[in-house]
Amino acid sequence: MEITNHMPRIGDQAPDFEALTTHGPLKFSEYIKGGWAILFSHPADFTPVCTTELSGFAQHREWFAERNTKLIGESIDSIHSHVAWVHAVREKTGVSMDFPIIADIDMKVARLYGMLHDNASSTASVRAVFFIDPRGIIRLIMYYPLNVGRNMDEIMRVLEAMQTADANGCAMPLNWKKGDKVIVPPPRTLKELDARLGEKNIELIDFYLAKKELA
Repeated sequence: MEITNHMPRIGDQAPDFEALTTHGPLKFSEYIKGGWAILFSHPADFTPVCTTELSGFAQHREWFAERNTKLIGESIDSIHSHVAWVHAVREKTGVSMDFPIIADIDMKVARLYGMLHDNASSTASVRAVFFIDPRGIIRLIMYYPLNVGRNMDEIMRVLEAMQTADANGCAMPLNWKKGDKVIVPPPRTLKELDARLGEKNIELIDFYLAKKELA
């Protein structure tokens, strides 16, 4: 059966698949089991913007590992192209893109995750980024055009923000970064409102908007 170009949404279960990667055959649900994952696509191997992007992921792999987050790339290239590209980048720059990269030559994964945008290109994946939590739920999606690279600082910031929010039952204000105050949930009853007005360890901007520092 033909796989349509589905557009997964935030809150959806991440579609499962099996694919050949630079680490060998891989079942996605098994690979990401028990932690966070970032699935990201690039238009093509041996292209300049893509080389800077995947090198950036590789250079921060320890940071992601410390946050229990696995990386996995994808493009509509053969496994031979992927292996040659990884080798060339390692040889020229010393950067090893040692996370799995999916050889999606039949476009199965690209269609499954809505990575093919015909008005941009019918033969290359756009620059998509999917953040998937330990329950296998898609939590955040980013799309970039073919000619603009992603912002690694933002990718790292939002991952840390989501993990912090989950761990502390809070929300994050504009431009939040680690160490900043977080937003505490607004009161849902009059009793909670009265308690909120009497709290001393929060920055009370209004009854519905309050910030606090995390311990």
